[in-house]
Amino acid sequence: MFKTMLVEDNTIFRESLKDSLRLQFPSMEIAEATNGREALERIDSLSPNLIFMDIRLPGQNGLELTEKIKKLYPEIIVIILTNYDLPEYREAAARFKADHFLSKDSMTHQEVSVIVKSILSEKGFKGNGSESDQI
Repeated sequence: MFKTMLVEDNTIFRESLKDSLRLQFPSMEIAEATNGREALERIDSLSPNLIFMDIRLPGQNGLELTEKIKKLYPEIIVIILTNYDLPEYREAAARFKADHFLSKDSMTHQEVSVIVKSILSEKGFKGNGSESDQI
């Protein structure tokens, strides 16, 4: 089963993203964390394939957390989320090894769906998030 973690302190945004993912990818397991410490604690037990990471988190910067995660778990795909779609944020996300960058203000459910489907395919999962029949 494909596993996703949402690292986001904004409850309304996190719940909306989770609901959208559950509708589009019913076999996907979705975990949540509201800060960097909680995210790091949950990564070992969950082993997520994908993390949606808010750039601003209580106690820790999402970019620094992304860099730490990518050093420890380079196979995890990280999508940075931000309200500030600025060139310097995009450059920083790339520098800290994020795989994708999405602006919360302009991203659509369709855009998220396309990116997640691409990641599922790349990782060998079916389009709904379940294991592929292929060996």
